[in-house]
Amino acid sequence: MTTTEKLFNRIKRQTGKAIGDFDLINDGDRIAVGISGGKDSYTLLHVLEALRRKAPVNFELFAINIDSGFPGYHKESIEQHLQQYHFNYLMAATDSYRIIEEKLRPGTSYCAFCARLRRGSLYTQAEKLDCNKIALGHHLDDFIETLLLNQFFGGTLAAMSAKLKADNGKHTVIRPLVYVEEVEIQEYSDLKEFPIVHCSCPVVGVEDQKRQQMKQLIKDLAKDIPEIRNSMISAIGNVHPRHLLGQKLTKEGQEK
Repeated sequence: MTTTEKLFNRIKRQTGKAIGDFDLINDGDRIAVGISGGKDSYTLLHVLEALRRKAPVNFELFAINIDSGFPGYHKESIEQHLQQYHFNYLMAATDSYRIIEEKLRPGTSYCAFCARLRRGSLYTQAEKLDCNKIALGHHLDDFIETLLLNQFFGGTLAAMSAKLKADNGKHTVIRPLVYVEEVEIQEYSDLKEFPIVHCSCPVVGVEDQKRQQMKQLIKDLAKDIPEIRNSMISAIGNVHPRHLLGQKLTKEGQEK
């Protein structure tokens, strides 16, 4: 067995465990997989397809790419990849770039506004395909970085959820790579030589400085605490409300 196969099987096992632990996929599901052109979404799509072929339940996958309209976004490479592997897919063009340029208010986050528009477009396309679930490529590091960002800069104890009802109330968002570390995804992407396509956003690298700080913090801590990532992802699901300060949580804990 090659290095690539061993790595893929490990990622597949971790993804399968997440699907089982959080009941992410059920019989008859039609799942829209968001494909941005990045390493995470490519890996997610290939892993889910491998699991689909041998799964004890029947479900369908539809890769959806949302083109926000940024100049220089080479979506052609993404489409060629999807065609090469015979995925069901949809390439959706939007005018989000124009809307952002015209409507963004001073002091408002460019990335947050763009994400809302892209998310809305993804929901719309998923509904057109009659999909009931939307799979996103957030991995273990994304979960714990978000936890730290919310604690350090937002004053809240919140991260991401592996499964939650979408904002539109119609779809369920799932994140099957919750147990997979980013370094494994990067290695697999490099080995497979995925055609990485950057979003061409004009502010890329500007608004994600805080997240980069969190990445570096975790990386530094991991030198002395090798299992820190696994410990933190476990902590997100191992909450003790009675030992937190939130009044609502405290009351709920006392009632139990």
